[in-house]
Amino acid sequence: MHSGKPEFLETRHGRRLAYHRRTGAGPGVVFLGGFSSDMEGTKALFLDDWATRVGREYLRFDYSGHGLSSEEFADGCIGDWFEDALEVVTSLTEGPQVLVGSSMGGWIALLVARAVPERVAGLVGIAAAPDFTEDSVWTGLSREERTTLMERGRVEIPSEYSDEPSIFTKRLIEEGRSRLVLRDRLVLDMPVRLLHGTDDADVESSVALRLLDHARSSDMRLTLIKGADHRLSTPECLAAITCAVHEVTAASSRRDCCCID
Repeated sequence: MHSGKPEFLETRHGRRLAYHRRTGAGPGVVFLGGFSSDMEGTKALFLDDWATRVGREYLRFDYSGHGLSSEEFADGCIGDWFEDALEVVTSLTEGPQVLVGSSMGGWIALLVARAVPERVAGLVGIAAAPDFTEDSVWTGLSREERTTLMERGRVEIPSEYSDEPSIFTKRLIEEGRSRLVLRDRLVLDMPVRLLHGTDDADVESSVALRLLDHARSSDMRLTLIKGADHRLSTPECLAAITCAVHEVTAASSRRDCCCID
């Protein structure tokens, strides 16, 4: 059971973000959800249970326009959600954190790690989708859909995850171009673990391979899970996620010990 009312963070950008936080040992773990998902998803709650069992500090939250947070989803963009995550990490946690990013959350985690590397102890990407607004959404639109997007400011595409269509806005696409991480130098001076399913129809495994090749890191590994889809929510996948989080927290702790004079 996950009971109790969420707390709220009033950000300097005027947004009100809902979150749940558990106290425990560090480094803490912060879960970053995907596009249009919220902190009540399978992976977010599974990690909440795991953190409770092992006594690990854990924080999950809703980006603006998601879940119980303020603002409208269709008004948001990658920059807004990056700002949300950055303020959550810097305001609600102490010391370096392990960021666990699912799908779009993997992109957000990379942006946070690039902005405040001193606050990131490690990173776990779950079907990470860096640069998806450009490389997946924009390139996947037909000429007619692109015209609709530019003229009307938004386009709606049927979603296999919901009865409601996915909404992509002109602002989402254009602002996302200023947040791309696979074009410029990306240094990840921290343990990084990436998990990706070979049957992911939303984010091809080639994206994970591209990220692995592009990023500069001395401790970065990619695990491909044969037959797994984008959700990575089967018991076997959830077990792999907790193993990756445990491995990153252990590796970051060893790095801290090695830095002690």
